[in-house]
Amino acid sequence: MAAPYIPASGLTGKLRRIAARTLAVRRLRYALPDTLVSITFDDFPKSAGEAGAQILGARGWRGTYFASGGFAGGETHLGRMYDAGHEIACHTFAHGDSAALGAARTAEDCGRNRAFLEKAGYEGALETFAFPYGEAAVRAKPELLKTYRALRGVRPGVNRTGADLGLLKAVPLDGGQAGLERALDWVEDAALEPGWLIFYGHDVRPEPGPWGCTPEFLKTVCDAVARAGFEVLPLRAALDRIERP
Repeated sequence: MAAPYIPASGLTGKLRRIAARTLAVRRLRYALPDTLVSITFDDFPKSAGEAGAQILGARGWRGTYFASGGFAGGETHLGRMYDAGHEIACHTFAHGDSAALGAARTAEDCGRNRAFLEKAGYEGALETFAFPYGEAAVRAKPELLKTYRALRGVRPGVNRTGADLGLLKAVPLDGGQAGLERALDWVEDAALEPGWLIFYGHDVRPEPGPWGCTPEFLKTVCDAVARAGFEVLPLRAALDRIERP
């Protein structure tokens, strides 16, 4: 079994991440009076498409699922997810580190992913993208924004005016009790000043992996979002609202 991929650390990794956050920025202009929330899932694990979708659907909410074709097995849930109103979005085909691959190879792998998803039965346009591992290359941002309306990273925070549409902030749904408390803190932060709060998770099951959460964890976050009165939309629908003249 192959060891899990670990993005570059040390000075090289730090400088790459600083450059990705500060260069080639396309500013978000957030002019809405209230906070929007988007709940997203990376890699499209089966439990996110089932348990995660059920938890959102029980409230009439829809999420965004970032699919990597290279992770697909013999069965796809794309048709059911699409019919239910969830957004299917791009996460590259091979789930490679964009900071190491560079702009051209990342864009090429995204094209491969779109072709795979079309062949799998998904006929809609992929409008948003999430960087695998949250690792972005400066030159990849403007290149990918030619195809996608927004790109999501993994740096936590609420997206307000001035945030980068090429590397949107997102709060993780992982980390056990400490991670749950951090997620709830960001819900409180979003109530202080309008913005776009994006969550991202992976598997949703009673014994989650290191980057996943339990159904109770997700329900607790959803309860807090509901109590705050925030509207929950997939990324593309939130962009429609934000970009509306």
